[in-house]
Amino acid sequence: MAEQPTNKVTHPRSNARVIGWCLASVVGMFAFGFAMVPLYDVFCDITGINGKTSGRYESTERTTADMTRTIKVQFLAQNGPDMPWIFRPVARSVEVHPGEAITVNFYAENPTDRNMVGQAVPSLSPSEGTLYFHKTECFCFNQQPLAAGESTEMPLVFIVDRDLPSHITKLTLSYTLYDQGETQAAALKTKTTDNG
Repeated sequence: MAEQPTNKVTHPRSNARVIGWCLASVVGMFAFGFAMVPLYDVFCDITGINGKTSGRYESTERTTADMTRTIKVQFLAQNGPDMPWIFRPVARSVEVHPGEAITVNFYAENPTDRNMVGQAVPSLSPSEGTLYFHKTECFCFNQQPLAAGESTEMPLVFIVDRDLPSHITKLTLSYTLYDQGETQAAALKTKTTDNG
């Protein structure tokens, strides 16, 4: 027995509804992704997850160093995409006592023939340590302008909190340096022209 062909009728309202749902889904996913970045940053700031370090630390009380403990702090530096600067820690690591203020420097050089502005973004591991690593002064707090061919040493002053859990004996602080674009570089060029 021959199979009878079935004729399916497509309803324009049905297609429009499917297209509407698809468009609403795309818009919803975009809005969710856009909103997640600031929410994720807030979550990381509160919990210390992902190694994001907090901003400037200001202590109201004077603490003494815990001379019975020594913590090794290692430093890493890398460039973000299309950032041509030479960027590295002056010292690869230091041994610190919790509670003491330590100053280290990072070296940056702009080997290009144009003025540029960089911004360093820190990360700390293990992430549990972010709650106990306090920066009192850091080049990462501000953008760093360098003229063509210019170099500089940028200071970092930090304190490892005395309350750092005893099982943490080593911290690794990593910075990624990003190019902040042509607008800031043009402002630097105007500034150096006005001063010269």
